[in-house]
Amino acid sequence: MAAHLKKRVYEEFSKVVQLPQEEAPAKKLRLTKPSKSAALHIDLCKASNPTDALQYLLHFARSSVEAESVEGVVRILLEHYYKEQDNSVRLKIASLIGLLSKTQNFNPESILDDTLNTFNTEKSHQVLAQLLDTLLVIGTQLPESLIVRHRLIEVAYKHLSDTYFGVRNKCLQLLGCLGNVDTPLNKDGQGLVPAVIGDAQSLISDYFADQDPRVRTAAIKAMLQLHERGLKIQQTIYDQACQLLCDDYEQVRSAAVQMVWVLSQLYPESIVPIPSSNEQVRLVDDSFGKISHMVSDGSWVVRVQAAKTLGNMLQVSPHFLEQTLDKKLMSDLRRKRTAHERAKELYASGEFSSGRKWADDAPKEKVDTSAVNLIASGACGAFVHGLEDEMYEVRIAAVDALSALAQSSASFAEKCLDFLVDMFNDEIEEVRLQSIHVLRQISTNITLREDQLDTVLAVLEDSSRDIREALHELLCFTNVSTKECIQLALLELLKNLTKYPTDRNSVWKCLKFLGCRHPTLVLPLVPELLSTHPYFHTPEPDMDDPAYIAVLVLVFNAAQSCPTMTALFSDHTFRHYTYLRDSLSHLVPPLRPWYIDHIPQTPESAQLFLQQSLSRISTIHNLQDPGAQDLLNFTIRDLQRLGELQTELAGAADFSATYLRCQLLLTKALQEKLWTMAVPLCLKHNAMATAAAKQMLEETYKLEFLYSGLENRQVATIHHVRLQAKALQLVLTARTRRGVEPLISVCEKFLQEVESFQRLFVVELPHLQESFVGKLLDLSPKLSACKPGELVKILQTTLRQSGFLNLQLPKQVQRASATIIEPTGESDNPLRFTSGLVVALDIDATLEHVQDPHNTVKVQVLYPDGQSHVIQPKPGDFRSPGPHRHRLITQVYLSHSAWTEACQIEVRLLLAYSSSRLCKAVWSDSSTEGLQPAEGATEGTIPFGKPVKVFIMPKPARR
Repeated sequence: MAAHLKKRVYEEFSKVVQLPQEEAPAKKLRLTKPSKSAALHIDLCKASNPTDALQYLLHFARSSVEAESVEGVVRILLEHYYKEQDNSVRLKIASLIGLLSKTQNFNPESILDDTLNTFNTEKSHQVLAQLLDTLLVIGTQLPESLIVRHRLIEVAYKHLSDTYFGVRNKCLQLLGCLGNVDTPLNKDGQGLVPAVIGDAQSLISDYFADQDPRVRTAAIKAMLQLHERGLKIQQTIYDQACQLLCDDYEQVRSAAVQMVWVLSQLYPESIVPIPSSNEQVRLVDDSFGKISHMVSDGSWVVRVQAAKTLGNMLQVSPHFLEQTLDKKLMSDLRRKRTAHERAKELYASGEFSSGRKWADDAPKEKVDTSAVNLIASGACGAFVHGLEDEMYEVRIAAVDALSALAQSSASFAEKCLDFLVDMFNDEIEEVRLQSIHVLRQISTNITLREDQLDTVLAVLEDSSRDIREALHELLCFTNVSTKECIQLALLELLKNLTKYPTDRNSVWKCLKFLGCRHPTLVLPLVPELLSTHPYFHTPEPDMDDPAYIAVLVLVFNAAQSCPTMTALFSDHTFRHYTYLRDSLSHLVPPLRPWYIDHIPQTPESAQLFLQQSLSRISTIHNLQDPGAQDLLNFTIRDLQRLGELQTELAGAADFSATYLRCQLLLTKALQEKLWTMAVPLCLKHNAMATAAAKQMLEETYKLEFLYSGLENRQVATIHHVRLQAKALQLVLTARTRRGVEPLISVCEKFLQEVESFQRLFVVELPHLQESFVGKLLDLSPKLSACKPGELVKILQTTLRQSGFLNLQLPKQVQRASATIIEPTGESDNPLRFTSGLVVALDIDATLEHVQDPHNTVKVQVLYPDGQSHVIQPKPGDFRSPGPHRHRLITQVYLSHSAWTEACQIEVRLLLAYSSSRLCKAVWSDSSTEGLQPAEGATEGTIPFGKPVKVFIMPKPARR
């Protein structure tokens, strides 16, 4: 027993326990960027003179600094700031601190105390001004911190007494950007800062009378800054602002004009007294008179400012407004006492007429017009002075102001009509053009007399195409008073047509609107215009004469609203109408009852037809359903016809038809027999499917870049069709190509595009559940792991089983279009030039609903030998005559080797696009921030508009 116990004891105490060996933890490497502050410290220590230090600071200013390094860099800069003796280096350091405080994700409050400490030792005025500017930058970065703002305002108040104007300017600017009108209180009811600092307005207004004009200007601008921040300026400074209108310096007067205008908008109905009189007027009227007086200022800059400001004062009284068009002071703007008041005054004074002397009871008062006028005499005829100014900038500003005021007052528009018409004879083309545009804007409120129309029509002889076309646009919307005016306008327009044949389309359009607006005035002129006689037959005019076509356009448009006019037409006039109705349908309207167009009666019925067509298509659930192709064909045909008949719905109809055409191509490419046969047996069908996929891609780019007004839903639908076309191309590539490596890269690229689609259109994904992309996203984990062969089979099956995605049109869809006016392509005479040299071909085209035409519109020239040249027009070649309309007037230079006979070249307009341009509304969503465009971005051009063919004949050079 003892032996057994001893053995057991030895076993217990001799037991070996083996502990697992602990692995040494792996060392972690931390990658650190080189310290900007250390590098800057080394550079500044190496500087032996202020010039070297400035060079290092300038070099440092061009490099970027991370937010976490800004505080350290500022410490280093301030350390050298206190050591530096040169003012220019300290100035640059102060500027760099302000620049660094703008760094994104950096809180500048951490460097505020250090920056404020620099004011204790700084003696240089220029450096102080720069430090205050740095404080302004820090304060604007921390608008919510009330304590910071008050500390900065206290610093500004402390340095307002500085002798240097730059310091005072920065202090005033700091008060304007950060100051308050009322002093805020803390919890104890005590002001956080002294009351004189808290009320920034009273503090700033004290410097309206500063001895330095630059400080006075800064004070006014600081007060305007308070207004821009939403703080209400008190009316008490109105008199001070009016006194500054007479300052000796133009910068002060220009800023004072803005200050007076702001007060007139804040307190328009306040009553202010007239000096040296018992009369009172509204503040807006008084300020209008004072600003009108500034139109005669000695500085043209002030005159421009005053004229622009007058156009924004729409609340002024009518008699004050009309006074600006008359240089004579109107009597009703001066207070005159009645006879009863004069008799009462004589009775009170005890003086009566004895009757012994003639007119001894006449009033003895002497009226001082400058003292008792309700409006300053210098303000009378303010616009007359502005329109006659020697500087064309002042005249343009006066014309713009007249436009703004005339649009708000019909009576004023009639009175200023003569003045605007006189501006048509200005020596500067820009002034003439602006006056024409202004008259066009107020044309709905005016009717031209014959003498006024004569002056207007004289501009048709101007050599500038822009002037003539602007005048044609003006005549389209102008009312005239008599039939002689119509006759005069027609005569001058026909002269214009003879002198400038390139204005043909513009003149015809002008006469179209003239006839529509004045049918009763055209009616008595019809026998004379058409050369008809009640008893005798007259010769039939030539239909190739543009002047005769112009007369017919005028008459036919007037006949649309005057049914009795057709009784005056001869037989050949009816034939000519039928011809013009077919050839110039945009200029000649349908005349009933003897000409009927089969078009919907109202735009509402056409819109209803469009909606019914799209709803009928929505019954298709799958592209392979029986009868789906026939329904698509019929709907596409109906939509195309609707777009031809209803120009208002052409964009929406063409957009819908193009989308349905893509679906039809996909349906034909996915036919059953194409995929059940072996590849060598269906090469023809494979070629058809390949062409269909290529055409679908081209149509999607047209849908995306040729139409404007699309919403995110429509853009997502277009990209969905594009993915279907690329999936079809991938399937066809796998069927016809041997080898695995190229197929792997194509599959990876397709999966990347699916992922990009999901990122860009995450908001629209709920609407794409049963579509092709919706099913792919459900299978996305499987797709990323499967082999290329399996991916192709999944894509093929998904394409065939995916549902039809309905199209929902936005409110307004417009199609970009282009019409080449010149060259017409109708001439048989070739354009001859020497081979090897160049000849200029004039291009005149009208662009409709083109976004950013300066960068997207190009001109293509196709030569008979297959060569193609693409020309980028200059930005100055584009004009914008109206909203969503542009005019391209440029020259294309042609050159070629000698030909044996004349051949035709083709000129067309192209719309350039790039799939990497984030130009749609969807690209600006917050979900796409930081997204880089794909490297393989697709770029190309889309032809839009009918091409024009021109004969050219390069002749061999003579030796």
